[in-house]
Order: sequence, then C-alpha cells, then structure tokens
Amino acid sequence: MPATTANSFLKKLRSQIKGARAGFLLGAGSSYLAGAGYPLSSGLWGEIAGRLDPADAQILARIIVGRNCGLEEALDVLDVDPATPFPLRERIAYAIADVFQARNPPLESHRRFVRGLARRSEHRTPILSLNYDPLIEYAAVEERLLFSDGFTGGCRAAFDPASFNYLISTPSIRRGRQTNDRLRGLFNLIKLHGSLGWFQFPDDKIKRFDPDLPVPPGAQRLMIPPQRRKHQDTGIPPYSDLWSEFRGLLNNDGRRLLNRLICVGYGFRDEHVNAIIRAAVGREHFTLVVLSRALEDTVYSTWARCGHAIIATEKRCCLYGTEVDPLPNVWSFEWLAREVCTNA
Repeated sequence: MPATTANSFLKKLRSQIKGARAGFLLGAGSSYLAGAGYPLSSGLWGEIAGRLDPADAQILARIIVGRNCGLEEALDVLDVDPATPFPLRERIAYAIADVFQARNPPLESHRRFVRGLARRSEHRTPILSLNYDPLIEYAAVEERLLFSDGFTGGCRAAFDPASFNYLISTPSIRRGRQTNDRLRGLFNLIKLHGSLGWFQFPDDKIKRFDPDLPVPPGAQRLMIPPQRRKHQDTGIPPYSDLWSEFRGLLNNDGRRLLNRLICVGYGFRDEHVNAIIRAAVGREHFTLVVLSRALEDTVYSTWARCGHAIIATEKRCCLYGTEVDPLPNVWSFEWLAREVCTNA
C-alpha cells in the first residue's frame, strides 16, 4: 500500500477514535490480552470442562466432539424448548465465573484506555461491554476515576440505571457569582451481558458485590451465558435497562445519539447486538469502526459494503468501502488504548 494511502487510513481512523460523541463497544478480544487475560469464546469449553459436574461435562463433550462445534452451539442443541427453564445454562455461568475469578490479568492497557477517556472534553463517554470481567472497573479504580456502571452505593451497591444520567458538578466562581461546573471525562460502563459481581436476590433486588467474593447466600449470578437465549434474557431486568441505554445511544434518543461507535475485539456473532448497530449505520452522520483480529468473510463483506465503516483486521482493512492493505496491530485493543490515551 502506498505511504499516502496508509497515512490516509490511519488519519481517518484516528480522527474517528478521537472524535466527539463516540462510544466504544468491547468484545471478548479486548480482554484476551494476547493470552494474558480472559479466554475467548472459542477457548471457553477447554477452560470450564473440568469445573462442571462430570455428568454435565460428559453430555456437552459428546456434542462438541461429535459435531465439531463450540460450547454455544452445544447448549443450543440441548435447549429443545426455549419456553421452559434450562438450568444447565446457569451452571455454565457459574463455571465461567470460577475460571474468571482465578485469573489476574495485567491492567496496563485498560488503565491507559480509561485514562485517555478521562481526558476527553465530553461529560460522559459510553463504554458498551459484552464481557463479564472487571478489567475496566479495576483500571478505573487504579486510576482513581469516576464512572457509572448503573449501580449506586458502596460495597453492596444497588442497581439504579438512572445513575447513568446523573449530573456531577463542582462549585466554582464565575464573574463574582457562585456557580457549578459539570465534571468532564466521566464514562458510563454499560455491561450488556452482566458481570462477575452482579447478583439477584430472592426479593428481586439486584446488587453489585466485589467480583472476587463468593456468591452471597440465596443470590443468583447475573451473567448471560453464551447461548441463543441471550436475546430473551435482554428483555428482563437488569438487562432490559442496559439494552435500553444501548438502543438510545445508537438509535432513538436524539439528545445523546452517538456519531461513531468503535468496536474492538467483537466478531459480530450476536445478532441481537448487530441489529442495533445495523440500524445506526443507516444514519447519515454515523461511522462504524471495527477493530478485530479476524472476521468471517461474510461478516467483513457485510459491514464493508455499508459505506460508513472503517475496518481493521490482521489480514484485511477497509476504508469506507475501499479495500486497503492491512497495518500491523491496528486491530488490537492494546493499539486502541494507546491511541485513546495519546494526545487525549
């Protein structure tokens, strides 16, 4: 690729990353960290098999081996009636939580990422996460940053989605008069599939605890397992409120519509997520940025054709429908974190 084309691609990509009214969508690849973080969906079965009840593991293994498929497809095969309870999904969620709690990934890239967001001039930047892990939360704590994850309170915070829109200000004096200045550089962390430390209690109260602690007595984990019922789960609290935020930011809240969405580490395999993004791409002044190590050919072609997308993978890149040669590491979360933090 000629240098001018490479420069043009990077210039436009960086312009979108640093542009106003931007949101960030984090997929599993953003927490993988070249193997030092949390497992990708493709490696999840190997991580949790030994943590399941032997009978559950045997049933799943028979399908996964026999069909040469992944955990999500195996669960779909066993889920013969979506209208009835499917307890195996919950046991899978608990096994995933056990795997995640045993990990202690480095925070350097995530600290860099949130540090850059905190330097932006906007009042709140949305982070839409499909991940269960607490890397963003831990990074924000280490950087001593203010953010909202939809909960209010201390060590046993209660779910309060209105907190995404709280105005936080500090007193100041302007022209001899006392006034209040809204804080800038905050971010909203909207975890669309739940999180390690989220629990629902028998009285239906939803609370957040330290993600490293065991399950509180009588509580149930709030983590949507990787399976086709994900779409159904998004219609009940707390997920319904979180997905309302997602739809509002991309499609139907004119006060705060995003002009750009930067997706990193997401392979576009969740149709309930894709449908909302697809509707946003139809807006005239919206740009989609996709950073992913790999995309299936049909997925890549679908989004490349929309004409409003910048795509960077390990082997292919696309600038508003025009194919360009790939650039090293531009697809990674680590690269994005450095860009967000540089000259922010």
